[in-house]
Amino acid sequence: MTRRTIVFAAGIAVVALFGIGAYLYSSMKAEDHSPGSVTQNTPLVRPHSPVIGNPDAPVTIVEFFDPACESCRAFYPYVKDIMNSYDGKVRLVLRYANFHPQSGDAIRLLEAARNQGKFVAVLERLLATQARWAPHGRDGDSVWSTLPGTGLDIEQAKRDALLPAVAEVMAQDAADVVAAGVKGTPTFYVNGKRLKIFGPEGLADLVRSEVEAN
Repeated sequence: MTRRTIVFAAGIAVVALFGIGAYLYSSMKAEDHSPGSVTQNTPLVRPHSPVIGNPDAPVTIVEFFDPACESCRAFYPYVKDIMNSYDGKVRLVLRYANFHPQSGDAIRLLEAARNQGKFVAVLERLLATQARWAPHGRDGDSVWSTLPGTGLDIEQAKRDALLPAVAEVMAQDAADVVAAGVKGTPTFYVNGKRLKIFGPEGLADLVRSEVEAN
């Protein structure tokens, strides 16, 4: 877990891309929808931020997320359940928080997976195999070893992961982590309101209030 202790009973960028890097990276945005109910180009949401769900949803969950974070893995099914319960009214915007040593490679992989329309498939594979590639306190497998069966062209993804624009995304998100005062992951905002009662129920309640208000 990232600077936060949580126990669950069930066990739970760049503002603008430029030059050639921007041109190459433009194809990596198949699942990158422009946020609408949260203002773009703020420390919470950037135009490059990955979006899961209906791009036009009136309610936006922003999650500062570390793919190596055990609590992020534990929260993911709850976030999916919340989104599914509102029939397209809620979307998820992910922001990268690179707090663990293994997270950098995972973030580069996720950005490369967007180029092939495989962001969610790779994200869910990384979470399912997190104990293999991000075993805290000891060496683990490479993130790249977890991918067979996802449909990802691994060699292409390895090339895309090294694009300058990927480094720019990571730098922008790192700056926004600091600007937003994020100290641990997951940290959630719902339509710009920071989650204060931490936990699945607190998140569900905040989302419900925003859905009802919209």
